[in-house]
Amino acid sequence: MIYSSYVAIGDSFTEGVGDDLPDGSVRGWADLVAQGLALASSGTVTYANLAIRGRLLGPIATGQLEAAIALQPALLSINGGGNDIMRPRVSIDSIADQLLEAVETARGAGIHVVLASGANPTRHIPLGPAIEKRGNQLARAVGQRLPREGVTWVDNWADAELARLHYWSVDKLHLNAAGHARVAGNVLAALGIPIHSAAAVENDIARPRNSAYWREYVLPWVGRRLTGRSSGDNREPKSATLQPVVPTSR
Repeated sequence: MIYSSYVAIGDSFTEGVGDDLPDGSVRGWADLVAQGLALASSGTVTYANLAIRGRLLGPIATGQLEAAIALQPALLSINGGGNDIMRPRVSIDSIADQLLEAVETARGAGIHVVLASGANPTRHIPLGPAIEKRGNQLARAVGQRLPREGVTWVDNWADAELARLHYWSVDKLHLNAAGHARVAGNVLAALGIPIHSAAAVENDIARPRNSAYWREYVLPWVGRRLTGRSSGDNREPKSATLQPVVPTSR
């Protein structure tokens, strides 16, 4: 089935952080899925991306979801919980319940839902094993609540290839262009939509030494958490209304 309209909600994973364009904006897997839909369609496909970096699941499953449903898309992708599992205290079952409640709300509005997990960065980041344990628990908890009619589950967390450092940006927490391209391929394949373009190839990234990595990426992240700030504070969605997708080759 080809969907004529698509809206994406979520955090930095869905916004596209790490897949940087020359003008300073970001692209990401959801943009590439929209491209895939447009390339497979004989008509016009419209797309909006309401995701904002740093968002916890609560605002995604309420404000973003409400705005997405108001756009009345044929297809909605939902991702969230990645920032929640990095907090000191979290209920995995509560996150899974919120995700599936959001899914049911969208399904009740007649929208087909892609429920997508984030990729697994924990092989390369501080406190990786502890975060991976929570991520594994969340993937299992969501999987136990599926399948459901009208829902396509895309378990990027279980994609072992995506765990390779090759797919991650310099901060090791966000996917790079190649990683986002692989996730887009996962989503399109799950929807049964042909993948018309080759996956992005990410050249070797110049990565800072350990002390510089902590100074430039880890400590600022910790500082935001301790002060209750977010990288997404005061940011607006990059595309808040449905706009026609112009198919391009990659």
